[in-house]
Amino acid sequence: MDETLFIKVLILSIYVGILFLIGIIASRRIKSMSDYYLGGKNMGFWAVAFSARATGESGWLLIGLTGMGAIAGYSGYWVVAGEVLGVFISWQFMAKRFKRRSDAFGSITIPDYLQSHFKSTSNTLRVIAAAILVVFVVIYVASQIDITGVAFKSMLGIDYRLGALIGFVIVLLYIFIGGFVAAVWSDLFQGLLMFLGLVLLPIVVWFSMDGGSDITDGLNQIDPDLTKIWGKSDDVWMNVFTILGFSMIGLGFLGSPQVYVRFMSIKNEKEIQKGKPVALIFTLLTDAAAVTIGILARVIFTESGQDPEEILGVGGKDVLNMITETFLPTVLVAIFVAIVLSAIMSTIDSLLILASSAITRDFYQKIFRPDIKDENLTKISRLSTVIMALSALVIAIILNWVSPDRQVFWVMIFGWSGIAATFCPVIILTLFWRGYSEKGAIASMISGFLSVIVFKFVIQDIDSIGAYFVELDVLVPSFAIAMIVGAIFSKIYPPKKEAIDTLNEIDEGDGTVRIAENKDTIEV
Repeated sequence: MDETLFIKVLILSIYVGILFLIGIIASRRIKSMSDYYLGGKNMGFWAVAFSARATGESGWLLIGLTGMGAIAGYSGYWVVAGEVLGVFISWQFMAKRFKRRSDAFGSITIPDYLQSHFKSTSNTLRVIAAAILVVFVVIYVASQIDITGVAFKSMLGIDYRLGALIGFVIVLLYIFIGGFVAAVWSDLFQGLLMFLGLVLLPIVVWFSMDGGSDITDGLNQIDPDLTKIWGKSDDVWMNVFTILGFSMIGLGFLGSPQVYVRFMSIKNEKEIQKGKPVALIFTLLTDAAAVTIGILARVIFTESGQDPEEILGVGGKDVLNMITETFLPTVLVAIFVAIVLSAIMSTIDSLLILASSAITRDFYQKIFRPDIKDENLTKISRLSTVIMALSALVIAIILNWVSPDRQVFWVMIFGWSGIAATFCPVIILTLFWRGYSEKGAIASMISGFLSVIVFKFVIQDIDSIGAYFVELDVLVPSFAIAMIVGAIFSKIYPPKKEAIDTLNEIDEGDGTVRIAENKDTIEV
């Protein structure tokens, strides 16, 4: 083993050791199912803010957004604007109301919340929500495991399959031991690594450049389109669709289950207020830094005579690796390997616990075994976590085998969009519209789920309009359809009066109202 590889492996081993230590310490707090899935609803704002952002960003932030910066140039900053706006709306207008209601209902999962919100007397809504959640979560986790293999191969020279397996084993072990608490605490640690690494890297690169070259001039020499913030096409509508496609990625923060279970877990509404600036600053600085890294890399490596195909690769996935190897000493490169894995694993752990809760809580306990004891559920929770993880690993390996030269990020965006289009419209409408009904929510989820598939595999292939929807991507139209269909069905099938009365009681109260819909209600 050469010295460079040895240093990388050593630092990576230290990083993994810290994760396992977090898992062991967290395991001491696991005494019930609510501890395993929500940390007893006693998490602090620092941990929740960093965990929500690390989970929401994933490996896409370090590998995908840096590559997008290199490919798109200045227009990539629309992603930053959209994500900051999405995070602001979520924390400012939605989080407190969602926390108050989920506490009142004693909810442990998102389907729990929906079931209680609508005073549902059947399991239809719960089954549909849990089933869709499991499908898209497994796809999304598979994409993250896929990126783990790519990262190990690109940054350590390890075989893709071995790298994917190593990452899979690491994350599974520490969440198997410590559950949600381990996931959140490890996200705090990993989020700090991501924040420091991303913010400092473009500063180091900037001062390492010859006389601080004019970036705009450099981009113009490569391709004038790279400096056009309002779009590069002569077709105005194509530019509009492109900008919307970039900026509306932030829609996924307005109710995605993997983010909103963090709001369930936080101590109280005051902690949400404290966490808001933390989440906003994290998003603004890390996203802007990621796009900037890609732009700097495009200029620097082009000016040095590098082949554009080597710079951009497949979706720009090697941009971060190239720039760290060029400008940083071996020790810092090794730390960046850990940072990339941090971004990936912080999402995998959250999603696996989310999928596990859907199977254990929403299928097994609520439908088949309502009399089962908590301690038995904790064992089943861990087993379902392993099953979901193995399913995602198999999908990731199959993807690599079927299409070794694939664009790795389309699977990730597809999974992210599927979760967001299915659940975000439902969460928004439950929080802000009393007239939203259970049948409307079911219609929203089904239409959002199906729209993602239709827009991805049908609409984007239509000659006349397909190119526009490729730029727009699937989230925006699927989101809109889910909202509209949900509103129509709610008008046809209005909500129950007792459901509206309960919401009025909660929202007009002082935040201490408790509606005992679930036997696992936690007093906060």
